[in-house]
Amino acid sequence: MKNSILTIVLCFLFQMVAGQSFVPTIKNNTALHYVCKLHGQTRTLTLTAKITADKLVLDLDTKGVKSNIIIAQEGLKNGNALSFNQGETSDVIVLKPTETFFMISQSAYQDLLKNNKFVCNNTTYVLDKNADKKPFTIDGKTIDALHVLAQIDETEMWIVKNPDFPLICKMTKNPLGINFTLVKIVD
Repeated sequence: MKNSILTIVLCFLFQMVAGQSFVPTIKNNTALHYVCKLHGQTRTLTLTAKITADKLVLDLDTKGVKSNIIIAQEGLKNGNALSFNQGETSDVIVLKPTETFFMISQSAYQDLLKNNKFVCNNTTYVLDKNADKKPFTIDGKTIDALHVLAQIDETEMWIVKNPDFPLICKMTKNPLGINFTLVKIVD
């Protein structure tokens, strides 16, 4: 009887631990590894974070192209547009104060939590109420993410539940032909 109870308790504990979601964080030198589908081509892309008091620099490295993408504090806080720059125009790319890169702004994230929607690039994205059916995973770990759907087209995004850095971990069905999936995080 004791063995049966112990087995049930251990199974229950295993299910609790296995069912927990993971919330990735971004800190200095965090490397985010993506697989990108760009206009029918597949390429890997690595973004390495450098955080300062007034900006976030993402060192982009993809297929021989290296750039520093600079996101200003204003963009991180209140940006309303995603930049889809591929780093091919310059070694240093300073985004507009309204732009973010591979993440939504903190205010857009708060709008999503409060109103179940946010606006980015003049497109309204709405929280998917059936998100439990489409969890996002990396290396078998479920990422605690919000699944949103564009109201103007079929674009889908999975956004990490991190109010400081609401990272987009996956984008699909983007009409621009730029889709990506986070496949690894190295701290």
